[in-house]
Amino acid sequence: MRIGILGTGAIGAELARVFSAGGHEVAVANSRGPETIDADVLKFGAQAVTAADAVQNKDVVVLSVPFFKVQEVAGLFASVPSETVVIDTTNYVPLGAWNVPIEGVGQGQADSVWVAEQLERPVVKAWNAVLEATLKTRGVPAGTPGRIALPVAADSDEARDVAMRLVDETGFDPFDAGKLADSWRQQPATPAYCTELTLDQLGPALQAADQEKTPAIRDRQLQYLASLPSLPSLDEIVELNRSLHR
Repeated sequence: MRIGILGTGAIGAELARVFSAGGHEVAVANSRGPETIDADVLKFGAQAVTAADAVQNKDVVVLSVPFFKVQEVAGLFASVPSETVVIDTTNYVPLGAWNVPIEGVGQGQADSVWVAEQLERPVVKAWNAVLEATLKTRGVPAGTPGRIALPVAADSDEARDVAMRLVDETGFDPFDAGKLADSWRQQPATPAYCTELTLDQLGPALQAADQEKTPAIRDRQLQYLASLPSLPSLDEIVELNRSLHR
């Protein structure tokens, strides 16, 4: 497929590497220009392009910019055909300079519903509930025992199917997480968020999410992580995320 990726942060950069290594035609862009994109992101054949070019003539566009930058790139999607599948990997994480209230978000509206409103088009929610290190090191072939599962939410069955196939290509079992309005169940500090669950475990975890309690749990966790002298290991972060819901 022809895949455009907006954003070269942890998730966007890794998806660019995986998809280009898998034979897809990948174009990747950031906010600073194609000449600033690290060669490591392009090592399997992805092409560095402008943000405008990254969304044109694509089968799939992956939106992987910081949540608070979504409005800055929304205008790029005005000319993107309706059949293009747009996948949103972002999360609302009010931390530090980005601790900016957004009406609706955090008060019950799912992050990706807000994103879809800004883009004025449907989106799929995927790869938002996986840590960078998990995505880079723990993807395995389909059928491997204990394979980690990732939730995928969308209002279009066809678009969800495309995203689920791509999630599988990145080394994880895709889980149909239902409609976009329910994607709050895979947002930060929920039982399904970055807890490295299997396909059998993920469904119950999504159902166990508590919409009223989650924002307070998220904020306490962010404060705790910010107080640490150094970033915990991957296993420590996963264990912390799991412990929030015991």
